[in-house]
Amino acid sequence: MTMYAYKAKKTDGTITKGKLETSNKKEALIELEHLNLIVFSIKELNSFLYKDVHIGKPIKSKDFVLFLRQFSTLIESGILLLDALEILSKQIDNKILKEALEQIALQVREGIALSAALSKFPKLFPNLLVNMIQSGEASGRLDDVLKRMADYYEKQHRLRQKVSTALTYPAVVGSMAVLITIFLLVFIVPIFADLFLSFGEDLPAYTQFVLNLSQVIQNYWWIILLIAIILLSGFKELTKRESTAFIIDGFLLKIPVVGVFIQKSILARMTQTLSSLLSSSVPILEAVDITSNVMSNRVVKRVLQESKDSLERGESLSIPMQRHWMFPDLITQMITVGESSGALDEMLHKVAEVYDQELEEASNKLQSLIEPILIVFLAAIVGAIVLAIIIPMFSLFETF
Repeated sequence: MTMYAYKAKKTDGTITKGKLETSNKKEALIELEHLNLIVFSIKELNSFLYKDVHIGKPIKSKDFVLFLRQFSTLIESGILLLDALEILSKQIDNKILKEALEQIALQVREGIALSAALSKFPKLFPNLLVNMIQSGEASGRLDDVLKRMADYYEKQHRLRQKVSTALTYPAVVGSMAVLITIFLLVFIVPIFADLFLSFGEDLPAYTQFVLNLSQVIQNYWWIILLIAIILLSGFKELTKRESTAFIIDGFLLKIPVVGVFIQKSILARMTQTLSSLLSSSVPILEAVDITSNVMSNRVVKRVLQESKDSLERGESLSIPMQRHWMFPDLITQMITVGESSGALDEMLHKVAEVYDQELEEASNKLQSLIEPILIVFLAAIVGAIVLAIIIPMFSLFETF
C-alpha cells in the first residue's frame, strides 16, 4: 500500500486536504471521485515517513466514551446522521478521531453505510461497535443502538478504571522498591565497601554477598539489562501462542486474592457485553461469538466457544459453564432461568450489576490487603541492605 497526499474541492466549494493509503495512484483517484471530490493535486508520499505513529492507543477510552455519548445524543435529538458526523468532526479535540470522522462523513454523503465507513478505521472503532451499528441500521434503531453502546462503553471504562486503580498502587510501589534497591547497591554500598576495605577486617558472609552483588550490578548492569529484555521478549512471544497464553491466563485466575479480583472483572465484562448484544436483538449465536472475540482471557474465550457449540447442538448455553470452575453458580443459574423465561438479556444485566458491585468491593479489599504487604516488602528490602552495612560496623566498634 502507498500513501498519497491530496488537495481537492468538496461539492460545497470548500477546499480539503488529506492523506489516503491505496495500492496505486489510479485507485486513489477513483476513491476520491467516489467521494465527489474534485482533485487539484495528488502526490505520492514515503509511507514510512508519513505513517501515523501512536504511542499507546490512538484515542483514550474516556474520549471514546465522550464521543459515543455526544453522537448518541445528537441522533436521539433528531439530527440527521450526516449533520451529526459533521458537527462532531468540528467539536472533537482528538486530531486522529477528527480526521476519521471527516472521512466517514464524506463516505456517508456518498451513500455508504455508517457501519461500513467505521469498519475502515479498525484501530479507532472496535468490531463490537461496528457490528452493533450494522444491526441498528438493519432494524432502523440506530439511535437506540448508539445509546446502548454509549452506556456499554461507559460501563467498560468504569470497569477498567477500577482495575487500573487497584493494580496501579502495587505496580508503583514495586517499581519504587526496585529503584531504591538499585540506588542503594550502586551509590551507597560502594562507599561503605571502601571503608571496610581500609580497615582490612574479614567481613561477615552476608555483608560480603551484598558487596559482591553491588559489584556485579555496577560492572555488568548492561548484561543484566540485556537478559531482562530477552526474557521479557521471550515471555511476550510465548503469550502469542494460544496454548501458552491459555496456561498463563488460567494461572492468573488462581493467584490468591488477585485471581478473584481478575475473575470478577472478567465476568463483569462478559455479562455486560452479552447482555448489551442480546438486548439489541443480536442473535444469540452471533452474540456469544462476538463476546468471545471481545474477551482477552483465553480461558473464558474457550468456555464461550464451547457454549456456542452447545447452543448449536440445541443444548443450554450454561452447560459448559457449569462444568468449569471459573463460573460460579450465580451465573449458571441466572442464565438457566433466563433461557427458560425468555429474558436472558435481563438476567445477564442483573448479573452484570451484581459483579460490578462485587468488583468495587473486591478492589477496596485488594488495596487494603496489598498496601501493608508492599510496605513491609519495601521495608524488608531496604532493611536487608542496611543490615549488611550495620553488622560489620558493630564488629569494628568492638575492635576499637
